[in-house]
Amino acid sequence: MSWSARQYVAFEDERTRPVRDLLAAVPTQDVRRAVDLGCGPGNSTEVLMQRFPGAEVAGVDNSDDMIAAARQRLPQVPFTLAGIEDWQPAAPVDVILANAVLQWVPDHRKVLPELIGKLAPGGSLAVQMPDSLDEPAHRLMREVAAAGPWAAKLADAANARTGLFTPTEYYAMLRPHAARVDVWLTVYHHPLAAGPAAIVEWFKGSGLRPFVQALDEAERADYLARYQDAVAQAYPTLPDGSVLLPFPRLFIVATR
Repeated sequence: MSWSARQYVAFEDERTRPVRDLLAAVPTQDVRRAVDLGCGPGNSTEVLMQRFPGAEVAGVDNSDDMIAAARQRLPQVPFTLAGIEDWQPAAPVDVILANAVLQWVPDHRKVLPELIGKLAPGGSLAVQMPDSLDEPAHRLMREVAAAGPWAAKLADAANARTGLFTPTEYYAMLRPHAARVDVWLTVYHHPLAAGPAAIVEWFKGSGLRPFVQALDEAERADYLARYQDAVAQAYPTLPDGSVLLPFPRLFIVATR
């Protein structure tokens, strides 16, 4: 599935706020090397640099479009085109940031402990993942997919993203590999001025991708129109014309 940097940064302020909250919980001492895994267009990398101004910072992403946007935004930072499973640091890292990316990566019981193993002693793995598959916006993606003439085409789209474990399960998973594990959930409530259409635009940059990319142009337009109608029912327009999008996110800071 291809990513669009332009679509993703349409809501940059809202998407960047969680990574600021995440990095605020990461210890600051002796951070010399930091890596942004799934760096996207570089907005999270920029926050990582601000949080640890003395560190050597690098970024990794598996999307050509995202890497190109990140290099344009931060030309002084080395960005590498690679998947998270293939990434190997040249030396142990003091901070590994994985912001809104590991929900697309399967086998967390294997991947997360392996990432902790790439940390220097005292280093931290900082993870933020949307925990929204049961929210109306995601449920309606699946319902519209199953109810339309494209049902066969979209049969696998709902499985493109990895479901999350509970906070307790993540704690138990990571505690044997870390000296300290912090896990918490936050529900952000994003006011979107353009009403239900803004919710559709938001998810075009993330959760809708596996659905719309499997369709031709006419099917895509029909699918999105039906989806927006359903979203309008689930997220009522407020008197000022905006909607409020609740968005649960799970955070983990595991310090080796």
